[in-house]
Amino acid sequence: MVTNKNIDKIMKILYQEAKNLKPPVIERVYKKYKSPFYVLIATVLSARTKDETTHKVSINLFNYIKSPEDLIKISYEKLCNLIYPVGFYKTKAKNLKKLGEELIKEFSGKVPDTIEELIKLPGVGRKTANLVITEVFDKYGICVDTHVHRITNRWGYIKTKTPFESEMKLREILPKKYWKDINRLLVTYGQNICKPLNPQCNKCKINKYCEYYSNLVKKE
Repeated sequence: MVTNKNIDKIMKILYQEAKNLKPPVIERVYKKYKSPFYVLIATVLSARTKDETTHKVSINLFNYIKSPEDLIKISYEKLCNLIYPVGFYKTKAKNLKKLGEELIKEFSGKVPDTIEELIKLPGVGRKTANLVITEVFDKYGICVDTHVHRITNRWGYIKTKTPFESEMKLREILPKKYWKDINRLLVTYGQNICKPLNPQCNKCKINKYCEYYSNLVKKE
């Protein structure tokens, strides 16, 4: 089982493994553009959407949308066409239109740098807010998406039922030095090794610490 007695070993392995795997889409977007606005838009688009779809759609969208003002000016219909085929594209298009208005009205067109302010924006929840503040502003946060929630529970490191519960529990027990990196590392690992279905446990470098794997071995 993963505990705080061995979490340093686990994280060291994850850092090493990540060097050989493709990074998550939001990290790629930030490295390419260095833009808080673009990262916010890409993160909103990424919900329930595969990384490669998010990346392709985001790169194309940024040819048309470069500021909150552009979100206001563009028609809803054209925005829908531009962000298809991301999941729930119609709802996301509505949220992005409102998001542009709110950024200008409440934040003078700038992306806020706190979770409390970010979650006030349409289409932005805690996952998005945490990812923006850690990726763009280098502030402490714990972004819990499906990968972080799944893997930390598989390890036995936490026992939670929802991503929100996972974030709160990780804030209690995860050493703060890992907060900014836990999402990037586990998204990368979750997409390539510790998959939702048929996880590649035999390829996993940390299976000896994992409660899920231990239980599998016992059943054999």
